Order: sequence, then structure tokens, then C-alpha cells
Amino acid sequence: MSNLKEIVGVGSIAFDTVETSMGKREHILGGSSTYFGIAASLFSKVSLIGVVGNDFTEKEWALFKEYNIDTSSIKVADGKTFSWGGVYNDDFSERKTLFTNLGVFENFQPEINSTYNDPILYLGNIQPQLQFDVISKIKQPSLIAADSMNLWIDLFPEDVWKLITMVDIFMLNEEEAIQLTKENNIEKIIQQFLALGPKIVIIKLGGDGCLVAYENKIHHVSIVPNTPVEDPTGAGDSFSGGLLGYIAKYGIKEPLKAAAYGNAVASYTVSGFGVEKLITMNHEDLLKKVGKITIS
Repeated sequence: MSNLKEIVGVGSIAFDTVETSMGKREHILGGSSTYFGIAASLFSKVSLIGVVGNDFTEKEWALFKEYNIDTSSIKVADGKTFSWGGVYNDDFSERKTLFTNLGVFENFQPEINSTYNDPILYLGNIQPQLQFDVISKIKQPSLIAADSMNLWIDLFPEDVWKLITMVDIFMLNEEEAIQLTKENNIEKIIQQFLALGPKIVIIKLGGDGCLVAYENKIHHVSIVPNTPVEDPTGAGDSFSGGLLGYIAKYGIKEPLKAAAYGNAVASYTVSGFGVEKLITMNHEDLLKKVGKITIS
């Protein structure tokens, strides 16, 4: 398709240890870039910017290769790959972090080793200064989308506000949006964000889907009904991969349909541990899931 845009994403690549009421997995491939890259690769060419340690094995590289993900800007540094461990409560509404070992991610400085042609740029929820650095290094992106997280809102709120002014699509979950603005009215929060320049603002509502705001209208996009949940880790980045993958392929004119694709892609992620169900995704089945989503 002639208007197909390539996608460049930056974020963490990690080994996760996750425990839920459905079981436990240790040292499985995770990280925001991993989920995002696999999700987006179903639609378009994807390149990832990141860092891993020398404990990253051929098995992990082979997975990226299988999805034709350009890894030339993933640096291998001497040390351990970022790792995280967490446990969810029975209804997945709360998550307790058991450990965070930054490893080589602690001194991560993005390096761009490929040439991109007007790409869609996705800034995963890494430190805002690193997000700014990547924006400065990618020439003429056709669109910039960004996410953030509670840690950066707590440590660098002014930088998160600055980030909003620099992007076309801004995403936060509901709790983070309230934390950043100190405002409980989601409609007012969305108007605050839109006033700073983004074309589209998305508030993620977990099991309740998401709110998508553009042209001063707010819409609700549901999740795929009756999706079994085993591990919600990575759902947000999988959503972003589906959303931006759709936009890369079909353009930005239908944000609600793009969000529906995002929610459909995320339904694969949550129904297994790590990427085990995400890698079973195919277009035919994805379309069936999109068809079950309601938009209002």
C-alpha cells in the first residue's frame, strides 16, 4: 500500500517475572518495546530503539527477526538486561512490584543506526528526557505518539507536561491522568491535554476500554467482550502497537477504528503470559475481535 508508514518505537526491553492468580512465569521476554514492536509489526515495518545486556540470547533475537523488526538501533551493552518482577491481585486491579533491576537500562542513551523516511514515532513510557532525545534525533516524523507512567509523573511532572506539547497523540491511563492533573473530572483532564496541542488524546480505562478524544469530542471504545485475562502486563503497549499499526497502514482519519484495533490487539496480550498469545495473532482472527468492539 503506497501510504504505508514505517514505525519507530523506543522503550524498554526486559525480562519479566510475573505472578497472577492464573500462574507464574519467570524470566520471560517483556518490556514496552517488545510488546509494542510485535503488535505493530502485523501492520507495517517496525524499528526499535533500545538497549539489552549480553544475557540477551539468540532465542530473543530470533523472535524479533521472525517479525521482521529492525533491531539495528538496539544496543548490546556489557551487563544485565533490565528485569522486573511483579504480582497481581486476584481481579488484576492492583499490581505489586517485587523488584526492578535496571541493569544496562540505567545508563541508556538512544542511538539511531538506521535511516527512517517520515516514520511514525512511538515514545514508550521511558524517562521524559530520553523521549525528548529521540524526538531530536528522528528527522521529520510524520506523527509522534507518546505514553508515560506514574513514576515519571511523580519525579518529573513538568517534563511530562512538556511532552504533551510535542506530540500528536498522547496516552495515559486514568489513574496517571488524575495524578498528573490533580483533577478528578476526566472530561476536564482531556480538554486540558487537547489544549496543549495533541490531535488525539487517549485515556486508557483497563477493563473498561478507553476514551478517545479528538476535534473536541470524546468517544468510548470498548474492550473485546469476554476476553479471558491471565496476565495484563504489556496490554498498554500492545494497544499502542495496534493503534499506530492501523494508522501506519490506513492513515489517521479514523482514530476510533484505530483504537478498536488497539484494544483487539491488547486482548491477545492479556489472555496469556508475556507475548505467548500475542504471537498467535493473525489478521483474520483480529478482524473478528474488532467486530465485537462497540464504539459510542
